[in-house]
Amino acid sequence: MTFKEDIGNSLKVLHNGGVILYPTDTVWGLGCDATDNEAVERIFRIKSRNDKKSLIILVNSEAMVERYVKDIPEIARELIEVSERPLTIIYPGAKNLAPSITAEDGSVGIRVCMDEFCNELIGRFRKPIISTSANISGEPSPSHFIEISEKIIQSVDYTVEYKRDDRQEHRPSPVIKVELNNVIKIIRK
Repeated sequence: MTFKEDIGNSLKVLHNGGVILYPTDTVWGLGCDATDNEAVERIFRIKSRNDKKSLIILVNSEAMVERYVKDIPEIARELIEVSERPLTIIYPGAKNLAPSITAEDGSVGIRVCMDEFCNELIGRFRKPIISTSANISGEPSPSHFIEISEKIIQSVDYTVEYKRDDRQEHRPSPVIKVELNNVIKIIRK
């Protein structure tokens, strides 16, 4: 299967409200249309995750962040620009997303992706994609495809072929929360 075929198959599933298993710029993840509440709820069920815990979304540009956050603090713009590795930023004031993605305070975690596959997929889909580790809640995040449980693999609509043989070490991104007054709180290093 080629890169382009994986993109095409993933797009079909995302457009139909399905869930994909895909390599992100960090660990392997479960993804769906971040604006489709039914698809998002399905990810919570697949992971056996408490739906009170918010999810991270992937976008492919700062311009796309603007479509899903009411006001972007200036410090967040600077962090996006200078970050050399994937960085998830929690923004106040989410908008235009499935309600179950946002935290109780209305915030949302967004990562501007640094991966060729994800950027092309998001660019062609023209909407953000959920990115949550491909594991049952509480279990370790899968750095490699071979670490993903059969239960997770069987529960999705499409599993991407790209990077299945990748043995590079991957780990979840750092997570920081940014307030409108530019105060930063480190959530995960």
